[in-house]
Amino acid sequence: MSLIRYLKVPLHKRCTSDAFYRAFHRSCTTANNNEASKTLKTIVDLPKHARVVICGGGVTGSSIAYHLAERGWNDVVLLEQGKYTCGTTWHSVGLIGQLRDDVPSARLVKYSAELYRSLEKAGHGIGWKQCGSINIAQTKDRVNLLQRKHAVAVATGIEAHFIGPKEIERLAPVLKTDDIEAALYVPSDGVVAPSDLASTYVRLAKDRGVKMFEGVQVEKILTHNGNVHAVQTSLGTINCEYFVNCGGLWSRQIGKKSQPRVQVPLHATEHFYIVTKDVPGVDPNLPVIRDYDGLIYYREWSGGVMAGGFEPVAKPVFHTSIPDKFEFQLLPEDWDHFQILLDAILNRMPAVETAEVRQFVNGPESFTPDGSWILGESAEIGKYFVAAGMSSTGVVASGGVGKQIAGWIIDGEPSINLEAHDILRFVPFHNNRRFLRERVKESLGMYRMKYPGQQWKTGRNLRTSPLYTRLKAEGACFGETNAYERPMYFSDIADSEEQWGIQKGTFGKPIWHEHVKNEYWSCKERVSLIDMSSFSKFEIMSQGSEALDLLQYLSSNDINQPIGTVIHTGMQNSRGGYENDCSIVPLTDNRFFMIAPTSQQTRSFSWLRKHCPLDGSVMISDLTSAFSGLNVVGPHAQQLLADVTDTSMTLTDFKPMTCQVIDVGYAGGIIAMRLTHAGEDGFVLYVPSEYSLHVYDTLMKAGKDYGIRNAGYYAMRKLRIEKFFAFWGQDLTTDDTPYECGRDFRVKLDKGDFIGRDALLKQKENGISQKFVQFLLKDFDTEKDVWPWGGEPIYRNGKFAGTVTSSAYGPTLDKMICLGFVRDYDENDNRIVHKNINRFIMDKDATYEVVVGGQRFQAEARLYTTKEAYTTSDPVFIPVPK
Repeated sequence: MSLIRYLKVPLHKRCTSDAFYRAFHRSCTTANNNEASKTLKTIVDLPKHARVVICGGGVTGSSIAYHLAERGWNDVVLLEQGKYTCGTTWHSVGLIGQLRDDVPSARLVKYSAELYRSLEKAGHGIGWKQCGSINIAQTKDRVNLLQRKHAVAVATGIEAHFIGPKEIERLAPVLKTDDIEAALYVPSDGVVAPSDLASTYVRLAKDRGVKMFEGVQVEKILTHNGNVHAVQTSLGTINCEYFVNCGGLWSRQIGKKSQPRVQVPLHATEHFYIVTKDVPGVDPNLPVIRDYDGLIYYREWSGGVMAGGFEPVAKPVFHTSIPDKFEFQLLPEDWDHFQILLDAILNRMPAVETAEVRQFVNGPESFTPDGSWILGESAEIGKYFVAAGMSSTGVVASGGVGKQIAGWIIDGEPSINLEAHDILRFVPFHNNRRFLRERVKESLGMYRMKYPGQQWKTGRNLRTSPLYTRLKAEGACFGETNAYERPMYFSDIADSEEQWGIQKGTFGKPIWHEHVKNEYWSCKERVSLIDMSSFSKFEIMSQGSEALDLLQYLSSNDINQPIGTVIHTGMQNSRGGYENDCSIVPLTDNRFFMIAPTSQQTRSFSWLRKHCPLDGSVMISDLTSAFSGLNVVGPHAQQLLADVTDTSMTLTDFKPMTCQVIDVGYAGGIIAMRLTHAGEDGFVLYVPSEYSLHVYDTLMKAGKDYGIRNAGYYAMRKLRIEKFFAFWGQDLTTDDTPYECGRDFRVKLDKGDFIGRDALLKQKENGISQKFVQFLLKDFDTEKDVWPWGGEPIYRNGKFAGTVTSSAYGPTLDKMICLGFVRDYDENDNRIVHKNINRFIMDKDATYEVVVGGQRFQAEARLYTTKEAYTTSDPVFIPVPK
């Protein structure tokens, strides 16, 4: 019957979920259940020991098992509480789309697509069909967003082309095109049959020695000395070295089955699509259609279409618990909630209205607080890995996730930078069940328009500074980072939504531009206060030298400095890349105060604890909430503080890059550092939280004569980008080293062994293949042009050479400034190592362009070197002449 007639049929007379499952599963799966069962061991063979135990037999868990076996690790056991694919894999739609918001994610899904092509070519029958995809934009803003995705595709080597309505009609005649602005066509995208893919992973892993078990429940994960020790199951205990939580919908519950509990922040929501019978004009090779502004997608399905989407406000389910034996089950139909998607489906493909309906599918999917995946080793238990929260993209990601998690286990780290998906990005608050229920209503909307700086509306106003109420009254407009509300800028006329950072989005000049420019000049010419309470703060201490020994081993700079010295240092991985970028102060011989970026709170603490001596000789405390932070920045900062403290603030008595414990007003015990993280003179005060309001009020009252004003993080971003300061988490990643970003002076190779020393020594001897560069855009109109926000491609002599990591308008230079790494590649896209990469970058014949909003802007490259000594509050950068 047609869709319209189908909607009039009573629910109890429509095709049942079980009936649909049987039809759906038969059409998805070419290998029958009897054949699959031959690959499984009986339960009496449950081993007593395995190197790796994987919990979850969906497409993610089976991929990890397959990739471990591919690397030669076959002492692996995979446990599934029900039947393989019984969670969400069986009702997944199998879209393989490679467009992503960042290069590492695109590289990961590109590998998946390549793997699926090779599996199909090898005769494994996973239903791979390379039909391409058409990604539609109905508005100019959406075109801008697609241009950003196109830049990522270019950087990743994924073929993608912008096409217009006529070309769309040629590729997909069944579509209505009169309201389309443009589309991005990706020829190498496609579709697979998810159940066949998972069955293939299972079969190939079994062939390589992996043991597979259905009907086995994980009851408890046991630990010893902070690491995984064994897995207790419904059929006995398996001793193991590694555990991988791939439980899908059940992953959060599985996280509770250990002591300490592992935080896996995800929540299930309803997720909808319809499947039709034959639709006139639908070709078997119809490209996958994604109409982002309509929030919908289509794929061809046996002559008909499968059409669904991501509604703007989702419906959470299973808030208390997931029903027992929820295997191969669907949720009740909800046409009212689906209506907003149905309207868009009928608009884009009118022929669907008269098509016969096979089924309305409402299958639960789990989503994370930010819509990104949850991957990596947990903060709570060593060798406990998680691969969950795939947010309805588990099939497209399964190949790459399987490879990366397998490599993470075997090599100790993934081969690509996965910080956007690392489980360590969360703090315990994110796992709060009530928070998750509210946030996933919003985070399901992956097709929503994503403007630069866009803020979440749900789950706000929870982690706040002691100054929050006072700053809000002063007109602060907040943005959330790691669940912490931070003042981004101040406005005298901000409404309630703007104060939450919720405002009309734009890719051009933001509404806060003039406010931030005024704050910038206050920092440059007078004095401002910036609330930096959200910065992560730690205390590392010991009775003897153990704390110093630990920090020396973790840091590339020399931590053995006089008491009160502020030491900027990276903490490198084995490849020399940044695992942390922090400031460390020796407060006594065996007590150290450490500051790290807001977004790295869990990661920083985990890295410290991971390398701590097992004998308990080093104590690490997270003091983030114990101290607020006030950045007193500007030429009048010294005199202002001199008016409110008994400590001498002169340059002679309080040198740059030093720390003293001072009083301000009536309050004492304030840790003051002479630095600002922005290149201007000033101080950062770490104030015991109970004194925060008193210290703030004291400074504001005394500062009236100096023209004091509040400033936010946007002003500090302008200052640091203009001064060419790289920030960890924005510019620096686990792939970037100090030599590549101009921080050679912070590496002390002669101090003794530390993590990453060998890699850095090799770079110093052999050279590097990339360098951090500042670009000034020429002929850029801040009023009319689309602004760069990060991720834009950089071209050298017409050849792609890197991407922008961060950007800002610089009022002093009166230019739009972009920061980013420039790399040199050969004809096969292999990196070229230069003994003197500065010469390559600043070659007099080299020309640079940055592509912003589809427009190429000529750019002046500025490469900087640093003085070897800490002679000012921050490193001094000196231009290298052309």
